[in-house]
Amino acid sequence: MHHYQDLISLFKQTFQESNGTILVSGEGEPLYQPRSENCPHHQVIFANGFYQSALHEIAHWCIAGDKRRELVDYGYWYQPDGRSAEQQSIFEGVESKPQAIEWIFSMAAGSRFYVSVDNLAGEATDPTTFKLAIYQRVCHYLSAGLPPQAKFFYEALLKHYGNQPLRVEQFDVEAI
Repeated sequence: MHHYQDLISLFKQTFQESNGTILVSGEGEPLYQPRSENCPHHQVIFANGFYQSALHEIAHWCIAGDKRRELVDYGYWYQPDGRSAEQQSIFEGVESKPQAIEWIFSMAAGSRFYVSVDNLAGEATDPTTFKLAIYQRVCHYLSAGLPPQAKFFYEALLKHYGNQPLRVEQFDVEAI
């Protein structure tokens, strides 16, 4: 069984001291909040206690970089649900990296990954290209290596859930 509290604990053990960052279950939309006068830690806030949301937001944090981690929501532009086909294409170009890492995290934890086009009210687009881009990123990360923070968290997940290192053959683009 997968509980978001396990992810909060693993994230704390892995990153609170070294990066001054904690994982927080929030209400509503996810948010990254840098430390402030009101909070001594950077906060990766995920949606409504959802396990997959936590993995997804951790993936964003892992690839954001030090400068972006000083900005609210890493300084990224976000066009909400209801995007045009062109806006969706831009979204998918950016989202393939964190969703690939999220997929790796999911597999390391033994949980199911669900690709998210995050555009239910927008123009319909074929997710096939996006899924393939995510799969290709997974293949790249597993052969060339994960970004450092992603690698640390991936290893923590493997250890916590008692799983072996992942191989490309374990990933099936048709299953997402």
